[in-house]
Amino acid sequence: MKRKQITAILLGAGNRGAEAYASYALQNPVELKFVAVAEPRKERREEFQKKHEIEPEYAVESWEDILKLPKFADFILICTQDHMHMEPMIKAMELGYDILVEKPISPKKEDLILLKEKSAQYPGMLSICHVLRYSPFFRKIKELVDSGIIGEMVNIQHMESIGFWHMAHSFVRGNWRNSKESSPIILAKTCHDFDILLWLTGKKCLRVSSFGSLRLFTPQMAPQGATKRCTDGCPHRNDCAFYAPRFYMEHPKAIVDGYRKVVSIDPTTEGLLEALKTGPYGRCVYACDNDVADHQVVNMEMEDGLTISFTVSAFTNECERIITIHGTKGEIRGRMEEDSIEVIDFLTGDKTHYQLNTPKVGHSGSDSMMMKELITLIAQGKQQENISNAVQAIDSHLIAFAAEESRLNNGAVVEL
Repeated sequence: MKRKQITAILLGAGNRGAEAYASYALQNPVELKFVAVAEPRKERREEFQKKHEIEPEYAVESWEDILKLPKFADFILICTQDHMHMEPMIKAMELGYDILVEKPISPKKEDLILLKEKSAQYPGMLSICHVLRYSPFFRKIKELVDSGIIGEMVNIQHMESIGFWHMAHSFVRGNWRNSKESSPIILAKTCHDFDILLWLTGKKCLRVSSFGSLRLFTPQMAPQGATKRCTDGCPHRNDCAFYAPRFYMEHPKAIVDGYRKVVSIDPTTEGLLEALKTGPYGRCVYACDNDVADHQVVNMEMEDGLTISFTVSAFTNECERIITIHGTKGEIRGRMEEDSIEVIDFLTGDKTHYQLNTPKVGHSGSDSMMMKELITLIAQGKQQENISNAVQAIDSHLIAFAAEESRLNNGAVVEL
């Protein structure tokens, strides 16, 4: 039987929306077709319209122009800025769309309460881009944990290494640099880490404490003579790891992960340099309006005495996740970016190694796997079976809120 092609709308054609998620439609046109886009930046909107062959009247500046119309697609993908998620999400629910919203749902607790109320009687799919649940890496770890091979979990150590270049791009110069404009980094970057920890353990978090700060990226740490922009003849161009032209011109991640395109839609050297001269990504990392922490630790006490320590740090060369789970009968050690999982049996001393073979882009293939599974569920009318329900994700957001509250209050314990 021929499968129905799902039609979709994108609100917010930035890097995550247009490249990480909507690109699935270009690779799988039989399954998914984008029929409308709302994006305030003309060049981004027009590029998306052209790639997806969208009629001009359905390529608009504002999401309001899309959602004032009667429902005309199956699925809506909300990838606006963090604080702009809730209003279009509620309106899309009223119109009866199946919905996928980028993380985090919102930087406001009151929005989460509203969502829970509104979703109580909502029959459609309401999902969040907690892509780690779709990762072969974490699915394998979940399978191992649930098998009882390491007995009862006692302690988990989990680390997210941001990567010094990713920190500079997204959280110093970029859209998530300022907690008042977007979200604290512990919410914007790591709410899906908290989600995956809740999913792996199947337990609720009872108490949280947290420590961390903005250590490096401040005016006080600027080297002598540093200019406000890297392109203003800065004398430290050869001894600064954050010199913008070097990263965007030479670093593999700038090309492979699409950071260059965030800076300038014009891919030429001239276009990129012009954007660095005038736009936010050419600013000195010591002269931005950023305030989010560049390193933070979070301590979590779960039900049944399980403890978790979580570290997020900008001061790493790789962007990767490393997890160790200590059980009563053994332990699991995993490195997501290396596709490597090792299980150690305390009784026998045996070590079993699992080497996965997943793509090296899009959270190790998780982005495209999420899209594939959600589109399949919509086509089959099984929307309620999605494993990344936005309402369930509220608990992960509350942990992030508690961690930031604790950090700002000298590590005081916050009860959940």
